[in-house]
Amino acid sequence: MTLLFLLAIAVIVIFAVKDIRRQVIAKPAYDFMKRVLPPLSQTEREAMEAGNVWWDGELFRGAPDWNQLHSFPANSLTADEQAFLDNQVKTLLTMIDDYEIVNQKDMPKAVWDYLRKEKFFALIIPKSYGGLEFSAYANSTIVSRIAARSMSVAVSVMVPNSLGPGELLAHYGTEAQKDRWLPALANGDEIPCFALTGPTAGSDAGGIPDVGIVCRGEFEGEEVLGVRVTWDKRYITLAPVATVLGLAFKLKDPDALLGNQKEIGITCALIPTDHPGVENGNRHDPLSQAFMNGTTRGKDVFIPMEWLIGGAEYAGKGWRMLVECLSAGRGISLPALATATGHLSTRSTSAYCGVRSQFGVNIGEFEGVQEALARIAGNTYILESARKLTLTAIDTHQKPSVVTAIAKYHMTELGRRVINDAMDVQAGKGIQLGPNNYLGNVYTIMPVAITVEGANILTRNLMIFGQGATRCHPYVLAEMEAVADPDTDKGLARFDGLLMSHIVFSIRNALTSLWHGLTGARFADKPVAGPTAHYYQQLSRLSANLAIVSDLAMLTLGGDLKRREMISARLGDVLSQLYLGSAVLRNYEMDGRQQADLPFVEYAMAQCLHEAAKALSQALRNFPNRFVSVLCRLLVQPLGNHFHGPSDEQAKAVARAVQQPGSARDRLTHLCQILDEDEGGVALVEKAFLAQYGVAGIAKRLKKAQRAGQLPRGPMGEETLDLAVEQALVTEQEKAQWLEAQALSRKAIDVDEFTKL
Repeated sequence: MTLLFLLAIAVIVIFAVKDIRRQVIAKPAYDFMKRVLPPLSQTEREAMEAGNVWWDGELFRGAPDWNQLHSFPANSLTADEQAFLDNQVKTLLTMIDDYEIVNQKDMPKAVWDYLRKEKFFALIIPKSYGGLEFSAYANSTIVSRIAARSMSVAVSVMVPNSLGPGELLAHYGTEAQKDRWLPALANGDEIPCFALTGPTAGSDAGGIPDVGIVCRGEFEGEEVLGVRVTWDKRYITLAPVATVLGLAFKLKDPDALLGNQKEIGITCALIPTDHPGVENGNRHDPLSQAFMNGTTRGKDVFIPMEWLIGGAEYAGKGWRMLVECLSAGRGISLPALATATGHLSTRSTSAYCGVRSQFGVNIGEFEGVQEALARIAGNTYILESARKLTLTAIDTHQKPSVVTAIAKYHMTELGRRVINDAMDVQAGKGIQLGPNNYLGNVYTIMPVAITVEGANILTRNLMIFGQGATRCHPYVLAEMEAVADPDTDKGLARFDGLLMSHIVFSIRNALTSLWHGLTGARFADKPVAGPTAHYYQQLSRLSANLAIVSDLAMLTLGGDLKRREMISARLGDVLSQLYLGSAVLRNYEMDGRQQADLPFVEYAMAQCLHEAAKALSQALRNFPNRFVSVLCRLLVQPLGNHFHGPSDEQAKAVARAVQQPGSARDRLTHLCQILDEDEGGVALVEKAFLAQYGVAGIAKRLKKAQRAGQLPRGPMGEETLDLAVEQALVTEQEKAQWLEAQALSRKAIDVDEFTKL
């Protein structure tokens, strides 16, 4: 007892007396961090500092404030935005023949003209310059509605409204540049593209080799200060039809014409494509889709200094400009495509299950099909929930770079899984291309979303946890800045205070993790009562798990953690699943806690919790320091991993729910709009589905009569139906209704055939 008392006194003295603490604890830790942390490059620093921390910060700190999640405003459309959806978007959908567009490798002139005239390329341009200035939610909803009809048209619309000249000019352009270009972009006189990636710089956009040299040259008959640029870009959407080229390149000033800095850095410029030396027009063939995508090149092309976006003042600030715009844009466009894929797949596959029969029963009654259908609908609920939460951040003027990276990676991956399952269920209907095939072109375009705006492998392995561990953690970034302070005494003093707070933070999370693990998080806070309350508790538990494991990983691996991509990616997966689960719970609350939606919520939450716990287990199992691995496992999973994913009963409940016409199914598929004048494709299979649902009672009676021997067994042909009428089992009207439903079903399951291809 005496020894323990003396030990306790020693610990108190060490931590309480500043000078002793600083020499015994803070100084060794400071020296350790200075030794193991690699210096941040300028590119890394700008990427790290771009954007801000939002709900991801709450999830990373180990004790999320769920009331904050519920306080975020609900997504809504203004009257102008709703009118645009009801009129311009609806009209556009009637003009789209995706089969013809893909076959012709271009949109018809009438569609191009309509997109220009109705300002589809100006959704984000301010009203003061003639644009629509719509919210991110409206932008996403418009793109999603179009994508459910034609991905090629959706991509053509989304690109000018994502990272590109319009957004860059609105944020960083000079007044003269805004006055010159924004009205022309808004009314469709100019079509923009933005050239960032090239043969040797795809996902590593910061490593672009394209170079501009500050020099003097001739422009419009006068000698002016400008830049001589050489570039070679590929994968540039709209490049073949663009009239104005946004261009990113590395700016150098060897003669110090702008100042003393010779290596200025990445810079963005705006160049008319008819400017001498600009080579535009060669097309790529992105998986046989019809959207314009191609190359642009130029060699020693002289441009005046005022063509730099933002002017000479923004020379060298291009990377930060791009990263800040990407941090928002990444959360809108590609997630919109993925969510549209979910809505289309859910509506069409659930309908197909109701009209396609095998072995005398609808395929939707087979458990194997129900399992796939549950994944489709459950993942679509996650997609829609994440879309709304991410757009809330953007519309409240946040720029959450980690959140949008999560949205880009996980939503496009979920979109890929959804379309794969839809193709499996619909089988031949999905693979035989033709005017009535609504899945084939979506299936082929999904890898495009996977690879652009940073390939998904890079996004998962380098960005989510790489940025999250420093940006979202309450102390790490500040500690890194303290260690990097050239004034050692000042840096150490700051580091000392941060370290003490960090130690308390880590101890709290360690104890919280252990307590939640031993009690199943039954005593964790929950902001609601009812069937979803325990999900908040489990997310809180996993949040504390992530916080302590991240601290121990950074402590033991230091700067080497960013090279341990498999481990950091799995920790990023934990953060991502916490985000997706949060989005699901918020969506349920925002929709008014609809009882009919509960099967989707329970399935989605079981999946998110399972994926988070699995990623955590895999990270710990592969942790290089075995002592830390065992310690972490004791703290986070003392009784083992009991998150097993959706049960069979939950899957069946989702499959049953999505095969019932009604408000729940409509909410889950509202982006896949069916117009009154639609006849083929999704509209046909939906019409057949509703017809079959309408005769379900008749079918039940007829099958019962067959089992009782009143009617012959086998297919229910017209002769059998006549016999049923004679026996008063059905009326003539019911017979006609039955035959019409069967005819519609046959038409819906048929595939297109051609005399010649």
